[in-house]
Amino acid sequence: MTKSFSLSIELPASPEVIYNAWLDSEQHSDMTGSPAEISDQLQESFTAWDGYIFGTNLELTPFRKIIQSWRTTEFEDDEPDSLLEITLEPLGENTMLHLHHSNLPAHGDAYIQGWHEFYFDPMLTYFAQLEP
Repeated sequence: MTKSFSLSIELPASPEVIYNAWLDSEQHSDMTGSPAEISDQLQESFTAWDGYIFGTNLELTPFRKIIQSWRTTEFEDDEPDSLLEITLEPLGENTMLHLHHSNLPAHGDAYIQGWHEFYFDPMLTYFAQLEP
C-alpha cells in the first residue's frame, strides 16, 4: 500500500519567483542550503540535497505547477518513484505553495517532517530576505 500526503505553506514571494527558484540549480541550492542540480526543462533529471533526492521533471506549467518523479536514496530498488506535485497560488504579494506527495513507500510519512525542516523552513527565510 502506498502513502500520500498534502502540505501547504504561505511564502513571501510571487509564484514566478518561487517557480524559478525551484527549477534553477543555484537558487534551489540557496533556498534549501544544500547542493542541487535542476533544470526548467521537461524530462530533465534533477538531484537535491547533495544527491539524496533525485527524479525527473514530468510536467511544468510556468509559475503555476511543477510535477516531478521523486525518490530518495532510502527507496528500495524495487520501489517505484513517488510523485511530487507543487502548485503555486497567488495570494496578494505572497504565494500559497501546495505540495501533494503520492505513491510513497511504507516509510513515506517520514518525509512530512523532512519537507518542513529541509524545505519549508529554509524557504521562508530565503524568500523573506530577497529584495522586493
